[in-house]
Amino acid sequence: MLILWAMLVALVFPVGTVWAADTPLRVGASPGPYADFLHEAAKLAEAQGFPVKVIEFTEPTQIDEATQAGDIDLNDFQHVAYMEAQNASRGYKIVSLKPCFVAPAGIYSAKYKAVADFPPGAKIGIPNDPANEARALVLLEKAGLIKLRAGAALHAELEDIAENPKRFNIVLLDEIQVPRVLDDLGAGVVTLNKGVLAGLDPKSALMLEDKGSQWAIVWAARADKQSDPRIKRFIGIFESQPIKDYILAKFGGTVIPAW
Repeated sequence: MLILWAMLVALVFPVGTVWAADTPLRVGASPGPYADFLHEAAKLAEAQGFPVKVIEFTEPTQIDEATQAGDIDLNDFQHVAYMEAQNASRGYKIVSLKPCFVAPAGIYSAKYKAVADFPPGAKIGIPNDPANEARALVLLEKAGLIKLRAGAALHAELEDIAENPKRFNIVLLDEIQVPRVLDDLGAGVVTLNKGVLAGLDPKSALMLEDKGSQWAIVWAARADKQSDPRIKRFIGIFESQPIKDYILAKFGGTVIPAW
């Protein structure tokens, strides 16, 4: 009988997979709003006797590194384009489970009140990692400031700018630095999390992505851990009305839940 039970367990939970219900689920995120959302959901989980540990990383690349190494079980900080770039460059096997929320990137300026006010040659800072570089360029195109080569979109680079009639000086900067040097720029494209950490109010953006953004933040895990029932349980807790209300209240509707 014991042998039969061991065989059944091996079929359901492959060797090397440990998903004990009382083992804390470790969830990684960047400091700021993304982590705040997770901490709120972790409180709800704890009230149900389900231990969840939220781990904050100041350097975004460390989150996928920790996910791949098995130091955390789940993360919630990145969009699919960023995840795929990390997988390709570092050999990770991390998969997207489902969208979580849209945290819109925006065009911010300390000098001008509208994108139409940007003078010829204005300096515009955008993130220098490939995924967010493309995201920023698409937003600048949507604002009517530039035009990209047909088909560039998700993988756009500076070289894909087909039209720049006002000859804007678009420069690549570390994502963390863009909101901090707005006084030295004409404008900058800033992702929500980095902007809030730098003291920017999303409502002050001259333009924000909308709910149709292709850069929604997703739940992600190492491929062999995606069936962990604790992950499904935690996402279910996160996708509850109290968390939705918390997100909408905290950001006045500028952060859009994906459920």
